[in-house]
Amino acid sequence: MNKYTSDIRAAVDVLRNGGVILYPTDTVWGLGCDATNSLAVKKIFDIKKRSDAKALITLVGDIAQLERTVDAIPDVAYQLIEFSDRPLTIVYDRPLPSARLAPELISDDGTIAVRLSHETFSAGLCKAFRKPLVSTSANISGAATPRVFSEISHEIIEAVDYVCLSRRNEMAVKGLKPSSIMRLSESGEFKIIRK
Repeated sequence: MNKYTSDIRAAVDVLRNGGVILYPTDTVWGLGCDATNSLAVKKIFDIKKRSDAKALITLVGDIAQLERTVDAIPDVAYQLIEFSDRPLTIVYDRPLPSARLAPELISDDGTIAVRLSHETFSAGLCKAFRKPLVSTSANISGAATPRVFSEISHEIIEAVDYVCLSRRNEMAVKGLKPSSIMRLSESGEFKIIRK
């Protein structure tokens, strides 16, 4: 078993047991957990010292997983995901009830923010876990977002149940930012929330 496979397997074991992981994503390093486990999601809010009034992003690894998570995906969403030149989080009208997402991931208006990752590790992790993951930046709320592993605070590292080994040695990339966010209604109307 290679390092990549064993890292994913170890992370999946922690996720299945309701733990919180620190992992590299398609944007920045993130805190993650089982998106269907409300207690695990609450742990992330506690680690970040963040109010649960603001919903977190849900990460999926492929189109099939997106379709098992979101109800009524507009046709234009597929084109946006395929042709976006940077990671794109889309706010959809509602999740599929069968996805059983934690209530903390659903906004007061019923919408859900989901990003399909094209990055090898995080997409592979979602597929191996066979459920969506929570994805939120690995920082205390209000603190600077760490772009690479070396910028993550010891407080965050010590608070999680597993720290992934992959991509730890990468250097900061100039201009690396969180994903852009777009609200996309079932009718296809859209609004840019974060560029």
